[in-house]
Amino acid sequence: MILYHFSEDPTIARFVPRSMATRPGETPRVWAIDAAHAPIYFLPRDCPRVCFWALPTTTPEDRAYFLGHTVASMVIAIESAWLDRVRATRLYGYHLPGDTFVEDDDEQGGPGYFVSYTPVTPVRVEPVGDLLTRLIGAGVELRLTPSLWPLHRALVPATLHFSMIRMRNARPESAG
Repeated sequence: MILYHFSEDPTIARFVPRSMATRPGETPRVWAIDAAHAPIYFLPRDCPRVCFWALPTTTPEDRAYFLGHTVASMVIAIESAWLDRVRATRLYGYHLPGDTFVEDDDEQGGPGYFVSYTPVTPVRVEPVGDLLTRLIGAGVELRLTPSLWPLHRALVPATLHFSMIRMRNARPESAG
């Protein structure tokens, strides 16, 4: 199994387990993602985003409300202020051997996330290319919005799977 890690740094020779600032006290780890969920990382590292998709348990009402007007299986929303950075970012995809990874069973990880508690040497690295083109090629619907917070609030009680990444970099919720 090959897993992926995305970075703006094309020179990483070895991934060493690290602790996350947002999860102090947890065991250091190397994070990776499977191919099906990789598009949520086809964006600059610090870009705040809200990603969501249906689950088998998603209600028909939530499916109609959030996905009723798209054929995409995944939607990623970013703030419109990030569009120029998305266009300018050079991102690299690292192919990682899956032999030391286990699926992350932490409820914050969700499907497609894997962790290794030992250092990992990439098999290869390659440029992702134009990020918008990659998202389109992955069948993702990209939504641009002035603020992610209304979508964030709407998704929390919904029955879809969601991933909200780098929200600390989002426009302040109180900004009008």
